[in-house]
Amino acid sequence: MFKIAGVTVTHTGKILLVLTSHDRLGDTGRSTGFYLPEAAHPWHELTAAGYSVDLISPAGGRPPIDGADLDDPVQRAFLDDPAMSEQLADTRRPEAVDAAAYDAIFFAGGHGTMWDFRGNATLAGLAGDIYEAGGVVGAVCHGPAGLVDVTLADGSPLVAGKRVAAFTNAEERAAGLTDVVPFLLADALTERGAKHEPAPEFTEHVVVDGRLVTGQNPASAAAAGRAVAEVLGPAESTPNL
Repeated sequence: MFKIAGVTVTHTGKILLVLTSHDRLGDTGRSTGFYLPEAAHPWHELTAAGYSVDLISPAGGRPPIDGADLDDPVQRAFLDDPAMSEQLADTRRPEAVDAAAYDAIFFAGGHGTMWDFRGNATLAGLAGDIYEAGGVVGAVCHGPAGLVDVTLADGSPLVAGKRVAAFTNAEERAAGLTDVVPFLLADALTERGAKHEPAPEFTEHVVVDGRLVTGQNPASAAAAGRAVAEVLGPAESTPNL
């Protein structure tokens, strides 16, 4: 046992990676899903640090993939990894997961998250339970949509008073999707009391506030995964004080 940000923790060596199940980009007729590099690059950093990764999605089953670049060796390795391939074929739903089995939860991005992360009480409950047990909560790009509804035992929003990064309003405008997404992520986080800290569009930017780790955009995916591993410390029981 040891402490992370003053909280006593026993490592399980396992991290939950959450992927969206939503595959339609509003009424545009275009497809969406989880953004593959925003799952693959955090996975690469977390497994390199000795953690094992389990996948879940709101609807379970095979989640839709967006943004794949198979010339990227990390994305290719994620898809080719036997454990990831098996899980991608049939992800578990949040209802099937025991929060106590995990050191951290990480919400991968992709525009699909804007439709099915927010409003999922079970998913929010998992994140809240992991955080209050001393674990780490991470997210990148649109993944922080999964943080909007997370409420702690005292009734306060997880993000209230905390510094966060997330896909910015400027980046949403640049993507041409301001009027397509059901809400603007940066605004929703700010309304819950978060201190949103934007960086220049599409540049790497990760914010660590205690045991909350957030990244702004796809360029931040690897760094966000690495930051989660650094906050947790080694997957073994060695403390990172």
